This record gives sequence, structure tokens and C-alpha cells, in this order.
Amino acid sequence: MSLTGFDESRVWTSATDRVAQQVKGSALAKSFVADEEPRAIIAKFKDFIVEFRQENTFIYRNQLLRRVNVRQYFLEVQLEHLAAFDESLYDALRSRPEHYIPLFEQAAHSVAVERCLTKENKQTVQTPQIIFTGDSAITTLRELTHTYIGRLVSVPGIVISASRNSARATEIAIICRTCTHQRTLPCPGGMSSVVLPRVCERGRITDEQGQEKVCPKDPYVVLGDYSKFVDEQMLKLQETPETVPTGEMPRHIMLHCDRYLADRAVPGTRVTVMGIYSVFNSRGKAKENGTGSVAIRHPYIRVLGLNVDVEGAGRLISSFDPAEESLFMQFSKLPNAYELIWRSMAPALWGNEDIKKAIACLLFGGSRKLLPDGMKLRGDINCLLLGDPGTAKSQFLKFVEKIAPIGVYTSGKGSSAAGLTASVIREPGTRQFYLEGGACVLADGGVVCIDEFDKMHSHDRVAIHEAMEQQTISIAKAGITTILNARSSVLAAANPVFGSYDDSHSPFENIEFQSTILSRFDMIFLVKDAKNEDQDRRVAGHVIGLHLSGSQPLPKDASAVDPQFLKRYIAFCRARCAPRLSKDAGETLQQHYVELRSSMLSQGGSAVPITVRQLEAIIRISESLAKMSLSPSATPEHVREAIRLFTVSTVEAAASGKENQGEPATRSLAGSRGC
Repeated sequence: MSLTGFDESRVWTSATDRVAQQVKGSALAKSFVADEEPRAIIAKFKDFIVEFRQENTFIYRNQLLRRVNVRQYFLEVQLEHLAAFDESLYDALRSRPEHYIPLFEQAAHSVAVERCLTKENKQTVQTPQIIFTGDSAITTLRELTHTYIGRLVSVPGIVISASRNSARATEIAIICRTCTHQRTLPCPGGMSSVVLPRVCERGRITDEQGQEKVCPKDPYVVLGDYSKFVDEQMLKLQETPETVPTGEMPRHIMLHCDRYLADRAVPGTRVTVMGIYSVFNSRGKAKENGTGSVAIRHPYIRVLGLNVDVEGAGRLISSFDPAEESLFMQFSKLPNAYELIWRSMAPALWGNEDIKKAIACLLFGGSRKLLPDGMKLRGDINCLLLGDPGTAKSQFLKFVEKIAPIGVYTSGKGSSAAGLTASVIREPGTRQFYLEGGACVLADGGVVCIDEFDKMHSHDRVAIHEAMEQQTISIAKAGITTILNARSSVLAAANPVFGSYDDSHSPFENIEFQSTILSRFDMIFLVKDAKNEDQDRRVAGHVIGLHLSGSQPLPKDASAVDPQFLKRYIAFCRARCAPRLSKDAGETLQQHYVELRSSMLSQGGSAVPITVRQLEAIIRISESLAKMSLSPSATPEHVREAIRLFTVSTVEAAASGKENQGEPATRSLAGSRGC
């Protein structure tokens, strides 16, 4: 769906007095179900606001008065509370929200006026906006069909673009140019506007000579200074990348937010939208196409509630039932929980034990920290797989995309700087600029998998420097200056300069990446295709066994965990656990860092620099190991395992090519499938 004209709100509606008079008394009116008396409905809503309470606290009565006193005219209502208070009223609201929402707002206004303490406040109270929260009946974008039109729906997704705020009239004042007859017209909500009357209501006037004159057609003009306006904003909601079926384009829908719901979400924000599934007729498109598509309507959602997921990691799966939490706690107490987790990483791939452990650490992540001075320290782990073709690097990336709570996969050759970060696009219809988030923004709180990392242009790789360390993306283009969140881990796969790693050349010649990008990776694995007869025999047997089994499921490994359980467990740990280093672990880590820097200095530098970033990398790895067992602190055992993983990855990558005595640890990490 194009966004042409989405910021103008010049969409016509049939809800006018003239059309209503035509419908009244017709067969169409008889098909409508007779509504309950509006006064009775308002009385029920007033009873709910005044009488509903939890633990002797009148939630909505107190909330309404508190907000009115500070001139915030909105009321947040949980639909579960309304269902518990009056289930029939709840069902009626869900089936016909367009009719019941204005009555609900009238009831809130009546309660606010009745309970205001001063006369001045009673005269200035505006009609509160009803904002809904907490409905568990989720409907995906692909499930929205014509049966949902006019009903209340809850749709999850990710905001990919947002318009600037504009003013929409709720009541317009008009005046006749001939006889100065004035009247006001109410404007319906949503993407609608009114049609001005074509005939003056007064009809005739008497001039100075005593002759009657008839007002001409279309006599009314709008008096902007005497009209009432509210803020409105248009958003574009898209399916989350992990829910899009393979081979299909992600679907999106337009959102209309007004009053206090405007400016609540920026591109890249994952939200759950509650609103009325409505349709509108885009006459601009019909004129452009030269067709009068009278019966064609385009869907959109008139937003009544916008729940923004602000917790970051694991946001897609934030609710867990007690039975599931108990199962997770039992699993975390197993003495071999760490081994069960890393053995479940791509079990179809043979070997690669240390890489699987590193990927497990990347999925769980460390702890994000906010210092008292406002500085933020990232907790997400970045990993680079650099090595020969045919060592299963791409297969690891595909597995992580599926097992991560939020995962986005992209290839380096088909990715640009704007595609990875964010782009500023000019809308052809309005000639205005709006933001669209890239892969790092869409994967906020998850993992970005970048294949063929070495095939990217150098200026495109530079674009993700800020996203990998500061975890933000700064935009200063076309008059738009903003900062988007990119709190995501990066798992990248690349080949050396010569296609495969050449031990006869120095690491500087094999690795073409600059030190600025290499230092941002917490773990760098050199995956070499070792020439070993015994290992080749085992790899060949494993691959042949996979092909012989065909489409049949792989034999279940007793040491592997079910992928769906693992995905839920990762989300649970990321949402509920934030371990910190213990004092003993900190001392162990400090001593190791000093020794590592001294050894690198004595060797005269390395292809991969060892800086404070690498010290923070070991801290993050230690915290992720503690998070796997839901431990509140990282112990010296966790630090020693983190140091070992860092040593077999980044340290050996830095020292590779200097010492060729013996066989490096990463030489045994041959895979079973090609890149």
C-alpha cells in the first residue's frame, strides 16, 4: 500500500446529514439491530468508572480526577476490567466500538464535571479520550479480513514510518458568504472529513430594496479560527520479520492516531495496536488511475490504544504462565544446563563446539547497564565467523535467525548502509520526508544476521559502527534530526581476502577489515577447513547420514533441547535475569586482561587489537553464561569459561599466522555444510 497522501487526511466519508436522511427509513436502516437507549449505556459506563475497584481502590475514578487536575484529558482502561464488571457491555463495545466509544467518552466527561472541586475546573473540562490497554485477543495482520470491519481488534507489529503531526478538526464552523448564516458541523473520527452543505439553510435573504435573493449553491466557507482541532499522526505498521512466511512480502497497514496517542511511537518501535478496523475510499488514487472505484475501500486501523514494548530484549514473548515459569526454573537448576543449551545450537551441524557455545552466549546476551551519569553500556554480544568456504557459516546464521526471539537475516552484497540502518524517503504525493527503519532498527532487541559480510562496500560497513557499539542510529538528513534505537546483536559471516585462509600470509593480509570494525566484535572465529583424515571421515559420515534420511526428521539427540522450548527459555532469561560480576570474578578478570595486554605488546601488535572493548566483551560473555542458569551473579567459573571462549576465538585470530607450531584450537571446528 502506498503512503501517497497519507499525511493530508483529505479523505471523504458518507457520514453526512444528507446521506443519513436518505438512509433513514430505508430498508438498510431496518437491517440495523436496535441499539439500547444511549442514556442507559452512558449510565452503565459511569457506573463502571465510579464503582469499579480493586483492593478498596477506585482505579478509574481516581485516575480520571488525577489527570483532569493536571489537564491531561484521557483515561486508560483495561478491557479485562470492563469484561469483569459487565460482560454484555464489553461484548457490545468490541462488536460496535464506533457507536459505544463516544458514549464512553461522554460518561467520562460527565464524571469529571460532577467531581471537580472548583467551578473554574468544571467549565474548562474537556471530553477525555478513552485509551484501551491489556486486551489478550491478538489478531495478526494476515488474519484481518472483511469480517473484522467495524470491530475492535488488537494487532502486533513494528512501526516502520511515521508522519509529522498535523491538526484535524473535530468541529468546524462555517458561514454563508451571501447571508452570513453560521452553523457548526461535527467531524467524524478517523480518516474522515465532512462534506459542506451545498444549499444554505436560510435559503433566502431580503436586500436593501426589499427584494428577496436566493443564496447560490455551495455558499459555505470554513471559519478556521472558530473551529476545534486535535493532533493527529499517521503511522505505518508492518508485520514483524520473524512472523513473515518464507518467500512472502511482509504486509503492512496504516494507523490513524489522534490526541494523546500521537507521538507515542517512532520507526523501529514494536507495538501492539488496539483499535477499530475501518476502511476508507482514496479518491486521489481513483483519479490518478482514471477509474471510479466506488466499491473499493482501503483498510486502516483507527487507534484506540498503543502499547509500546519498551523493555528491549525478548519483547515478543513477554508473558509466561506459572506452569511455564516453573518448568524454566527447574531447567535452570540442572547441573548440565549449559551443555544442553549449546548442544541444541544447530544440532544438524557436526562439531563446531566452541562456535555453538559462542552462539549460545550471543542469544542470551549480557546485561545492559545505565550508569548514574546517563551513560549506557551495551549488553548484546557481537560475533564474527571468518573462514573457509564450506564450513557451515551460513547455516549457523539461518539457525540463529529462527531460534532468536527477534531475528533478521540479510546478505552483505544485497545490503546498503540505508538498508541496515535507516533511510529518509520523500513521499511523492506530499513532497514531505519520513523515516523508514532498516535491518538493525527492525531487529531492535534481537539479532541481526549478516551473511557475506566481506562483500559489503567499506562505506556501508562504516554505517553500522554506531549501531554495534552505542546501539543507536543517528539521522541528520533533509531537516530530520533524530536517534533510533538499534539494541541488537550482530552475527556476521565472511571469507578471507583470498577466499580461504592462507597460513603463508600474515593475518593483516588475510583479514581485510579495519581494526575499527574488528574491535566491535566480542568474538572472532577463524573457521578453517582442516585436512585431517579421521575428521574428514567423521564429517563425511555425518553428511551422508543426513542425505540418506531425506525428509525424515533427524534422530532425537538426548542431549538436545526442543527448539520451541529453547526459544521461549531464551526470551524468559533475557526478560527476567540481569546478572552482575561478583567480586572474585572481577579480580580474576582484571588479572587476565593485564596479562593479555602485556603478551600482545611483547609480540609487537596484532591484526585484531586488544582494547578495553575486549575486556567488556569478556564481561558480557560471563554475564550471558550466568544468565543461562538464571544466576544473579557471574562467578569465577563463568569468567574462566568466558576467558577460554575469548582465547580460542579473538586471541587466536589475533595471533594466527605468527606461530604455526601445533594445531590451533579452531582447526578442529570444521563444519558439515557449505556457506
